Amino acid sequence: MSTKVEQRNYDEVLSWLREHGFDLIEAPGTQGRVFLKKYSCSAAIQKDGDNGVKIFAYPGCMIGSEISKLVNRGYQQFLKTAKNEVPATADHLKALHQFSEELKEALGTPSLYNESLGTVSESYQYDRIADRDKAKADRPKRPWEVAGALVAKKSPA
Repeated sequence: MSTKVEQRNYDEVLSWLREHGFDLIEAPGTQGRVFLKKYSCSAAIQKDGDNGVKIFAYPGCMIGSEISKLVNRGYQQFLKTAKNEVPATADHLKALHQFSEELKEALGTPSLYNESLGTVSESYQYDRIADRDKAKADRPKRPWEVAGALVAKKSPA
């Protein structure tokens, strides 16, 4: 069962956002770009073509004055900025999820099933698969490989 999504133009999106409690801040030095804030989260949208709208800065929780990027490390999600990285709490994730869903509704973009189940990270960085795309000779040695080499050297053959 498919549902039709109502596409909105730039002015309609801005009007919808204002009506639903978003704080809108014009980006300095540019026209047609707006920063949005609500629930301690932020994103930026810009005019695309004549009437279209696209996301310029994806939603993230505010850490200081920066929009954070959600990073999933397998065991924990983190909010990362250029200067800081903090563990994401349940409150952070709930606010970010609510903000993202409302932004999608404002833009008239579909809410996908996997995204509606919870917060989706922009980046997944699991500790044991880092650098696996590099050639074997270029990969750093894993702790268990180093320990195994030391044991092999000590054992008489």
